[in-house]
Amino acid sequence: MILMTTILILILMFSNLLMILSIILSKKSFNDREKCSPFECGFDPKSSARIPFSLHFFLITIIFLIFDVEIALIFPIIYLFKTVNFLIWMKTSIFFIIILLLGVYHEWNQNMLTWTN
Repeated sequence: MILMTTILILILMFSNLLMILSIILSKKSFNDREKCSPFECGFDPKSSARIPFSLHFFLITIIFLIFDVEIALIFPIIYLFKTVNFLIWMKTSIFFIIILLLGVYHEWNQNMLTWTN
């Protein structure tokens, strides 16, 4: 127990020493100020944060996330093809694809897929 405590204290001391050395030895200059400033989608961080942006960018992002998750859900269905009865696999696959098609139809119906107003 004492050996573990001693090793833990040595590790903490060594990591703290490395952090202090990196702070002391790092070169900060005025030219690095632009590199360290936050960059958010081309907006100037010094200007007002209440600038309106196009809702289409937000909707396209949401659509991308939904279909990106959908790809992650399709992989187990492919694995089930080898392990489960074909009829069960077919029902599961068709049910999943119908849900996706209904989602695409809803997005199309709400004009989320068009760029014109």
